[in-house]
Amino acid sequence: MSKTYTFTKEERLCNKRLIDELFHKGSSFLCYPFKVSWLIVDDPQPFPAQVLFSVSKKRYKRAVDRNLIKRRIRESYRLHKQQYLYSLLNDPDKKIVFSIGYIGKEITPYDFIEKKMLKLLTQLTGQIGK
Repeated sequence: MSKTYTFTKEERLCNKRLIDELFHKGSSFLCYPFKVSWLIVDDPQPFPAQVLFSVSKKRYKRAVDRNLIKRRIRESYRLHKQQYLYSLLNDPDKKIVFSIGYIGKEITPYDFIEKKMLKLLTQLTGQIGK
């Protein structure tokens, strides 16, 4: 499988039923400035993982700030998902859905978000492997 540095519509978590299931039955952990909720699912999906990104409207009132943070998170996920997540999820029956919520108190630079994303992805694969 070649490295794919893309983030397509199918990789985004949009299914309301799956989102409800994720937040009601899923596990979660904290990797500051992120809160991650994850759930292994049996539904057939075209990709090994589907992800949802969220930034609190209560903490960041302006949409430009929320969008900036989400863009930085999406970009760091897009670049590192293949190496840190998909390579360990190549088992056909292991499909996961997860959400990454930004809980930081200030807008952090991209290099900090990227470093924390790597930590988050290794922590996530460690928990899935259990």
